[in-house]
This record gives sequence, structure tokens and C-alpha cells, in this order.
Amino acid sequence: MAPDAAGSDEADVLAAGVLPGEDRFDASLRPQTLADFVGQPRVRRQLELILQGAIQRGQSADHVLLSGPPGLGKTTLAAIVAHVLGSAFRVTSGPAVERPGDLAAILTNLEPGDVLFVDEIHRLPRTVEEVLYPALEDFQIDIVVGKGPGARSIRLDLPRFTLVGATTRTGLITSPLRDRFGFAAHLDYYDEHDLGAIVRRSSRLLDIPVDEDGVKEVARRSRGTPRIANRLLRRVRDYAEVEGDGTVDGDVAKAALEVFDVDQRGLDRLDRRVLEALVHKFAGGPVGLATLATSVGEEGDTVEDAVEPFLIQEGLLQRTPRGRVATAAAYAHLGVTAPPGVAAGSPRLFDDA
Repeated sequence: MAPDAAGSDEADVLAAGVLPGEDRFDASLRPQTLADFVGQPRVRRQLELILQGAIQRGQSADHVLLSGPPGLGKTTLAAIVAHVLGSAFRVTSGPAVERPGDLAAILTNLEPGDVLFVDEIHRLPRTVEEVLYPALEDFQIDIVVGKGPGARSIRLDLPRFTLVGATTRTGLITSPLRDRFGFAAHLDYYDEHDLGAIVRRSSRLLDIPVDEDGVKEVARRSRGTPRIANRLLRRVRDYAEVEGDGTVDGDVAKAALEVFDVDQRGLDRLDRRVLEALVHKFAGGPVGLATLATSVGEEGDTVEDAVEPFLIQEGLLQRTPRGRVATAAAYAHLGVTAPPGVAAGSPRLFDDA
């Protein structure tokens, strides 16, 4: 990462409310305050207390760790933290900070009270992570000057700042790093009611005429994820403008989502390919992740991170000690008769052998 990753150009962009790599169209859908943020009531309430307490004391807020599947609002909440505190919002990501010097450049360019957002923080290299420890705890950083026998370490003071880390893989964050966050929150999938509120808000901002049936249809197929809800809303709008009069109702939403391969439960083409392979090629399982991924021509990480969480949440797949197993609900969704031994609504169980 370039040493000036947190420099003035990025600050100017972020001050306008636009994250790097995000156009103003997408940025316009992001809520700016906790009051506008839909869903996650427990996390919102906790963050509200933490931020208001910091404001009343005239201090920077504690470091915050946000975890959960992609698309649930971690980046949005980080931006809201900066907005509520009235602070500059600096952004980077774990994979982009390759060397300790990269992190040092970012930290030494911070101003008092700044909010530094590190996306995918679990992907920070270990050498970089170790430099971060004293920065989070003591607001100091150790820099090595020189090389060889004459090298020496000097400690620099940093302005008090708030780090907001986001991760989709909490288990990969080391205990020393996790313990240095004053507040950790896990974001859950959204229910249809909250997703409906998000679709209504986005349709107003994007000036999309949509009735209640259209809202419910998009919300139902959004996999519990606001990012997907907004994406599907835009695709439904495209269909409505090209094939109709621009108005999104229930029938238009159903027809549009069928064109874009999103079925009535929100499964996309890859989801269904995984289920079909599990049921038809492997007799419902159990089958190992690597074998299952190979059978659909995808990487194991893609299946594990992008497909399985939703299928498990929907009760269509189960992870067992012997491998992945299709449930009776999976057979029903594919219109296939479940074999004996698959109880209605529950998967077959296997021992640890």
C-alpha cells in the first residue's frame, strides 16, 4: 500500500461521503446516522451509548470490531461512527497493508479524533498486526531506524484515534488483536420486515415507483442482506423500465428476478448448482467441501464463504463431521423426493466416524 494511503486525496473523497471504489450512486443509499440505519437494533443501541459517552467526555471513542457476513452494513456503521463523532473517516483494508511501514504511514498521518476503518482486518499480515498493538493500546508506534547492528527502535506518540475493524471471519482474528477492541459486535442477517424498510427507503432515494407487493418480493429474495436487496431492486428497476412502464409491482418483481436467476427463496444459480450436485451427484451426502466445490467448478473458499452460510440458514444444508449433507427441505426445494432416512424438515445425522 502506498504510504500516503490515508492522505489528503482520500480524505477529500471521504469527506464527501463516498468510499474508495464506490460511486455516488451507491453511496447515496448509505444512511448517515444511526437513526436512519435499519435493523440491528441491539448493535445500534450499543453503539449509540458508546458514541454519546465519548462525545460527552470529549474523548475519542473506544476501538470497535464489527463482524458478520458480507453486505450487512459493517462499512456503513463505520462511516456512521465517524459522522456521529464529527471526525474524518480514513479507510484501508487488511490485504492492502502489506508492510509495517505502510501501517506506520497511515497512523502517523491521522489527526486527533480521526476514525480509521480497516476492512477485512483478519487479513492483516502478522508483522503488521504486531505494530498495531501498541498503537491501539497506548497510542504509540515503534519504528526501526537504520539496518544491521546500528539499527535502533524509536517510539512515536500518535494522536488518539478510533479504529473500526470489520471482518467476515472472526475466528481468524488473533486473541491479542481481538482483546484490544473496547467493543465487539456481530451483525446478524436481516428479517423480511427490515429488508422491506430498506427497499422502501432505497426506492425513494432512487425514485423507483414500487408498490407493497414489489417491496415484499424483493425483500423475500434478498438472502437477509441489505446489499443484495439494493442490488436486486436496481435489477428489477431495469426490467420494469425496459419491459413495462417503470412501475415495480409484485408480478414485475417476480418476472424480473426469474430473468436474473433468483428463485423464490433467494437462491441464485450457484446456490442451486451446489444443492443439485449434492442431491443428484452425491445422493444427498455426506460429501467433502473440496469435492463438492470441484463438482460445480468453484473454489472451496467460494462455496464455504458465499454459498453455505445462506443454505445453512435456510435449513437446506448441514455441515457434519463427515461432510456436507442435504436436508429434506433441500429435496423439497428442488422438487425431488427425499430418500428414506431424511426426516421432514431435518437433515440426516452422522457420527464422527
